[in-house]
Amino acid sequence: MFSRLSLAAGAVAGGILVFIGMQTVNALWIIPGAREEGRKLERAELEAATTKAIGELANEADQARVNRRLCIERGRVYLNSSGKCVERPSQPGG
Repeated sequence: MFSRLSLAAGAVAGGILVFIGMQTVNALWIIPGAREEGRKLERAELEAATTKAIGELANEADQARVNRRLCIERGRVYLNSSGKCVERPSQPGG
């Protein structure tokens, strides 16, 4: 019925379509998801190391100073009265 040449051509064309489909899936879903997961793990490791280093500081004044600086560097607001770091309130019109 079908010649061997047309079967081989169909197999090659099908293989190319599957290859292109898998590359598209990798580029659009798998690779970005893996990158974001890696970023989350790295952030968590850095946060744990920072918290450990702050805990090892000699006195509470040094700890408060470092916490305040980190809070400001992250774009948040440090409340001196409570010693807490909170999100910056949204600006009107911006």
